[in-house]
Amino acid sequence: MSSSTVQARLDDRDRKALRALAKHLGWSPSRVVREGLRLLAACHLGNGQREIIGLGRFDSGVSDLASNKRHLKGFGR
Repeated sequence: MSSSTVQARLDDRDRKALRALAKHLGWSPSRVVREGLRLLAACHLGNGQREIIGLGRFDSGVSDLASNKRHLKGFGR
């Protein structure tokens, strides 16, 4: 992995936030910035695929839960 240097102008509020995060987490300011970039990339760029969280990870034991209206009687009231 090649490394590169980035310069950023921080106002007082951002500088204080960076210092506080580094102290709280026990990280260097550089690591705080790198982790922040990774989080933003994961949130905004993702892997290109959207998914429904939990899809296929729940088994109610009722085989006709989605198709039998009897199971939905009173739902949402």
